Amino acid sequence: MAHHNDDSRPPCGDDNVPCGSGGTSCGGDGQSCGPDALADEGGGDALDRRGFIKRAGMAAAVGLLTQCSVAEREKFFQDNFRELDGAEKQRVVERLVAEYKEKYGRDFKVSIEPAEEGVLFGYALDLSRCIGCRRCVYACVEENNQSRDPQIHYIKVLEMDKEKGIDLQHADAYYDAETVPRPGHFYMPVACQQCEDSPCEKVCPVGATWKEPDGIVVIDYNWCIGCRYCMAACPYGARKFNWGEPSIPVDELNTDTHYLGNRPRMLGVVEKCTFCIARVRSGRYPACVEVCPVGARKFGNLLDPDSEVRYVIENKRVFILKEELNTRPKFFYFFGL
Repeated sequence: MAHHNDDSRPPCGDDNVPCGSGGTSCGGDGQSCGPDALADEGGGDALDRRGFIKRAGMAAAVGLLTQCSVAEREKFFQDNFRELDGAEKQRVVERLVAEYKEKYGRDFKVSIEPAEEGVLFGYALDLSRCIGCRRCVYACVEENNQSRDPQIHYIKVLEMDKEKGIDLQHADAYYDAETVPRPGHFYMPVACQQCEDSPCEKVCPVGATWKEPDGIVVIDYNWCIGCRYCMAACPYGARKFNWGEPSIPVDELNTDTHYLGNRPRMLGVVEKCTFCIARVRSGRYPACVEVCPVGARKFGNLLDPDSEVRYVIENKRVFILKEELNTRPKFFYFFGL
């Protein structure tokens, strides 16, 4: 089965024949196969795993994939991460570590640390302290391996007029961060609210996003088909789509990652804040909490009565964003003064 309109080219499956939009070889050397290298017979566009099987048929897909390496076949047919057993997850991690080593020339750690029993993460942000410096934005970018070109930011900081109060319609997300804090204004960072009743989870047609037992809403990038239904459903604008291949300077990569969080993403998938899952599941604060110069950000276990976030909820006047939607966020805002 040929994958290009040019009849002069031999079919994909022969050794060292360019295949798909990536221009890498596919066949006897087993260097590049799977969803990124399997191209649309009609137009030469790369297809994802489901798209290829749907158009070409399971039998044709299996026939082509027998040309590829064991690792590539496993990648192509990998099940949803949360449905894998421990041994299967470990094989996935080993494959990813090898892929990242080949692609970036660096050794990665890809954690599969599960949620800890008795933990439900929550976040609180003191709007009376936030100075709008955007240090949280860029600490998040560095920690979570977000693309630098095109830029992807999980956190958007809004500048608002104190006289108008919380006014999302007239908030300024493009203020000059060199002149903050401006008199008469306050600042409201917005990111994923980690909803208990998350609209994004409900609309995903393939179950690529779900809420973990510790409350973090996660995405399996290998399972995401890029339909962007979740982006349309999210009332907070928290989800970001990779319209281009993510670009990160190799020396700026964070190699301490989690499968469901900050590991390198790919073209055509959605991503978002995961409370820095690689950090918090190893007992650390999210990067934005650590970097905040004024201590405006609080984080902890909502089930622990002695946690900082519980103190805020029980002793401050807190509110949640777009409460009328009943998404039940685990991200709380308050004025500490």
